[in-house]
Amino acid sequence: MNVRRVSAVVLKESREILRDPITVGVSLLMPLVMLFLFGYAISLDVRHAALGVWDGDATPASRELVEALTGNEYFRLTAHYGSLHDLEQSLQRSEADLVLVIPPGFAADLVRGARPEVQVLVDGTYSATALLVSGFARAIIAGYRQSGRPQLLHLETRVWYNPSLNSANYVVPGLYAVILLAFPPLLTALGIVREKETGTIQSIFASPLTAAEFITGKLVPYSLIAFLQMVMVIAVGYAWFGVPFEGSLPFLLAAGLIYVLCTVGIGLLVSTVTRTQLVAMLLALIVTLMPSFLFSGLLFPIFTMPELLQLYTNVFPGRYFVDISRGVALKGAGLEILGFEVALLALYTLAVFLLAVWRLKKKVA
Repeated sequence: MNVRRVSAVVLKESREILRDPITVGVSLLMPLVMLFLFGYAISLDVRHAALGVWDGDATPASRELVEALTGNEYFRLTAHYGSLHDLEQSLQRSEADLVLVIPPGFAADLVRGARPEVQVLVDGTYSATALLVSGFARAIIAGYRQSGRPQLLHLETRVWYNPSLNSANYVVPGLYAVILLAFPPLLTALGIVREKETGTIQSIFASPLTAAEFITGKLVPYSLIAFLQMVMVIAVGYAWFGVPFEGSLPFLLAAGLIYVLCTVGIGLLVSTVTRTQLVAMLLALIVTLMPSFLFSGLLFPIFTMPELLQLYTNVFPGRYFVDISRGVALKGAGLEILGFEVALLALYTLAVFLLAVWRLKKKVA
């Protein structure tokens, strides 16, 4: 590989990029816009869930139970129902996320030392929210039933790595991988396919440049832009969203550089199989943005997927960088823990580069 020829391609491509400052500005601005949109929009926390109550006992004891549920940030009392029919209508209209049903005789059972029964009805339309809401309600009600009684076992629970259980601490590091898999491939693919449409790429094919030199020359300037995007989103995630950062920043940046080369390489590969910017844009979105949301582990844990889909997720590099970014930011993990993911990412990057070179050689021939 001739360094002088590669440098000439890098210089040419850099000039082409700088001649279009709007595209450069948008490419740097859009990752931040996406980070803010999804950082605020995607929340796995449950706060102020709508609580409805049907109190068939209407005693101080039953009111105390209702106050136990509403005396926190998880529930807000929205309705007292006069009948079971009103209760059913409220759930059907999605006016309540959870309904507490207190039967007659609740206080009398407490006085006798019996174990009174209450019912919790949960709107299961949104299953993830329903699980969280029902879990909070069970814990609060169980604590109420045990109040004033001796505890035979003291259970102390501690949450590691994200003690506040703040979903932003989980979502934002995962967004680093998604954002970097969305924009760099698209920008790269459009930049090269534009040369095909204008015919300027024919002069490259007629030059003494090899396919590897041409791909490398294209890779460098777009990778620098993508690396700058990565630094920006990590800095904003830490400074604005308050995401903790327990690990090594140089290690994350080094792993991120490999990931950036991979994502830009995907854009180059897309450009070798398409001829128009429209097709390149659609194909880039299909192979990068859509899978990065579904199969990277950003929103849905991979271990909960069917085994066939779990194998399918290995095709997408985003899943490896999600593990890396979360491991470094939240757990302080380093190369000794994440070395396997980094190695897989490096092999993926090399495979994408070689496949792009092969495709370009075939096209020139």
